[in-house]
Amino acid sequence: MSYTVSPPSNVPPEHALLAVDMQGYSQIPEVRMAPVRSDLDLVLTTVLAQSGLEPPHPADPAFKDTGDGAIFVLPAGDVARLVDPLLGHLHSALARYDRERLAASPPLRLRVAVHVGPLSLPDHRGAAINEVCRLLDSTPLRTALSAARDHDGFLAAAVSDPAFRRTVRAGRTSELEVNHFLSTIAHVEGKPDFAEPCHLYVPRLVPQLLAPYISAVSSLATAQDAEPGTTPKPGSAQPPAPAAAPARPPHGPAPVFQFNGAMQDTTVAQEIQVLRIDRRGR
Repeated sequence: MSYTVSPPSNVPPEHALLAVDMQGYSQIPEVRMAPVRSDLDLVLTTVLAQSGLEPPHPADPAFKDTGDGAIFVLPAGDVARLVDPLLGHLHSALARYDRERLAASPPLRLRVAVHVGPLSLPDHRGAAINEVCRLLDSTPLRTALSAARDHDGFLAAAVSDPAFRRTVRAGRTSELEVNHFLSTIAHVEGKPDFAEPCHLYVPRLVPQLLAPYISAVSSLATAQDAEPGTTPKPGSAQPPAPAAAPARPPHGPAPVFQFNGAMQDTTVAQEIQVLRIDRRGR
């Protein structure tokens, strides 16, 4: 395939980007790394096909292996399907993998970032690649995956604001709507020049339950950014005082009650805010 070299002033064509990263891959024993990565590749290939998407060949510059994940560059017209149905298919595949995996195999938990932006051809270079990597590595997305894990989930996704406006907000996603996402600012530790709007999605976790996790880390980051010993300027917003100990989100890991027989006139707890029923033992 031949490409025509465009003048530097021309904006390159837009592309859709999907970036994924495995949680805890570096902690896996070396002997297990290759099989786990092969399992991830199979999961991604399957869900891309289920979503009507054709992934680039591994030898294509549009595919970038990052070791513990990958970046896929697809046509810009595919960006809506990267959000819906792909995220739903991906979470279902990860949950199924967890049920069927061998005891020696670790669970697959993924951070996912979806973005859209211009990239030069044929090398697929440009700021959009850096932006999707920053989004994937952002503190809010890492925190969202911790929240997913607390609620027995395997996936947390961040959709950039340009991708979100062209897909979910534009009504191009059939299952996912604006109220399924939590809007926040993506920032990366040690990268003060990056602060971009994004929209977080954790399957089976409503934004109201996700918000306390994100608020906790955002408040801590704001407090740490304030220089000690300085007095804020009049009219400036003051960061909240850091707590003596990190506050746990109100809907973190909950006590477990196991009942092996019928119960009558028994008070178990005065108040239960969130109830999850686990029928896996049945």
